[in-house]
Amino acid sequence: MTTTEKNTERIVPRLKARYRDEIVPALKEEFQYSNPMLVPGMVKVVVNMGVGDAARDSKLIEGAVRDLATITGQRAEVRKARKSIAQFKVREGMPIGARATLRGARMWEFVDRLVSISLPRIRDFRGLSPKQFDGNGNYTFGLNDQSMFHEIDQDSIDRSRGMDITVVTTATTDEEGRSLLRQLGFPFREQ
Repeated sequence: MTTTEKNTERIVPRLKARYRDEIVPALKEEFQYSNPMLVPGMVKVVVNMGVGDAARDSKLIEGAVRDLATITGQRAEVRKARKSIAQFKVREGMPIGARATLRGARMWEFVDRLVSISLPRIRDFRGLSPKQFDGNGNYTFGLNDQSMFHEIDQDSIDRSRGMDITVVTTATTDEEGRSLLRQLGFPFREQ
C-alpha cells in the first residue's frame, strides 16, 4: 500500500468537513475575504483541570488525569507548581493540575462531541457567554462538572471536577472568532 492510498482512506471528522464545505464560504462572504487563507479556523483546544486539593492528597491528581484522558482521548499532562506559596500550602514541583492540548482530528472530534452532546446535557444551560473572548478571537469557558461528558461513567466519579476549555483560533478579532464558533455550533447567549 502506497502513501497516497493511505491518505485517501483517512476519515475526515464530521465537523471539519462541514467547516470546509459550508462554514469557510459563509465566513468568506460575511467578512469579504479576498483570500481563502484569511478565513479564521481552529488551531487547538486546550482542556485544563486544576486540582488545588492535590497539594494535600496526591491521589486526587490521578483521578483528574484519568478523567481528562477519558474525555479528550489522549493522555493528560500533569502540571506542577512553578512557585511555592505558603498560604496555599503548595511547594514548587507539586502536582496541581492536568491539561491536554488537542490538535488535528482529535480537536475536531472533541469540539463536535462538546457542542452536540455534552453542552446540551448541562442542567439549566442557558448558553455560553459571548463576552469571554480574549481580544484576539480565542475563547475560554469553564465547566463545573465532568459528568456531562458521556464518556465518563457516572458511578465511577469519586468527586466533581471542573475544567477550563480554551479554543484557540486564527481569527484576529473577537467578532471573527465569535462568528466562527457560532457557525461551528457553539450555543452563545443573546446579549
